[in-house]
Amino acid sequence: MKAAVIHEHGDLDVLRVEDISEPRPGPGEVVLKVQCAGLNHLDIWVRKGRPGAKLQMPHVLGSDAVGVVAAVGEGVENPKAGEQVLIDPGLNCGRCEFCRRGEQSECVSFGIMGQSRPGTFAEQVVVPAANCHPKPPHLSDEEAGVLALVYVTAWRMLMTRAQLQPGETVLIHGIGGGAALAALQFAKLVGAEVFVTSSSNDKLSRARKLGADHTLNYDKESVVKWIEYETSGRGVDVVVDAVGAATWSLDLACVRKGGRVVLCGVTTGAKAESDLRALYWNQLSVLGSTMGSAQDFRQMLRAVTVNKLVPVVDKVFRLGRVQDAMARLETGRQFGKIALRVAS
Repeated sequence: MKAAVIHEHGDLDVLRVEDISEPRPGPGEVVLKVQCAGLNHLDIWVRKGRPGAKLQMPHVLGSDAVGVVAAVGEGVENPKAGEQVLIDPGLNCGRCEFCRRGEQSECVSFGIMGQSRPGTFAEQVVVPAANCHPKPPHLSDEEAGVLALVYVTAWRMLMTRAQLQPGETVLIHGIGGGAALAALQFAKLVGAEVFVTSSSNDKLSRARKLGADHTLNYDKESVVKWIEYETSGRGVDVVVDAVGAATWSLDLACVRKGGRVVLCGVTTGAKAESDLRALYWNQLSVLGSTMGSAQDFRQMLRAVTVNKLVPVVDKVFRLGRVQDAMARLETGRQFGKIALRVAS
């Protein structure tokens, strides 16, 4: 079968589409015939290599997928062969204290499809049966294929970690990325007032059509002064940050006293200085967030289904053009999620 694999870490040229052996399911697993997969920044980090990470090469990239169950392993009652499902990419042991209390993303051995086991950029992939969920019927294959990772991440950030309430104010940096757009959609779903930033006027215009209440081109104006003006010096209740080092100082300057900053990514770097006086004097809550628990995923999927929320798909590529797809993601030109069409 065809799969997008790396034999070593490096730049885009290490990513190739090759023939590899078809997988077989073990106990509690299923084989999924992948119809569509979604790209994430995690795919870039895995391809380039992360300190301490050891992969068995060749390694298949990819975390998100929707497809049809082709085979089931021993002990699997659901899903059944022939059913169309999307997968929760989060992997856990199911036995540690965190898993037992329902916080699977805090598992001591937490992993993600495409990071700690072969991923979804392949014609077939083996996944735990428990990670399979029915595809929301209102979504196309491309929309369902890009949903899981960033939407459960945004859901946990806002609903579980930040405990966002109707009428609160939210600042989202770098609108156009998958997690930022998912956060915008969920924040509007619960009735929040949303501020978004970008260096692209086109992205800001498209964000307004999705419900953003206030937009700013950060190349033209200070984010801090803008928030001060728009909130009469109060600051926002919640800051959503998937950017990292470039926006960390802005987070602490834009959030209100007693507000919450929730961080899920570091696309601009992992090292940032903090003025600790701002933390204690303003009584801020700084919250880290990684993907989501099984309950987060079920709640997110239910919210998407009931409200017929549709992920923003930027562009669809065939599996054979995975390098072009990743190049688009890496340069930040996308607005929304990039999908890989694997099979009909």
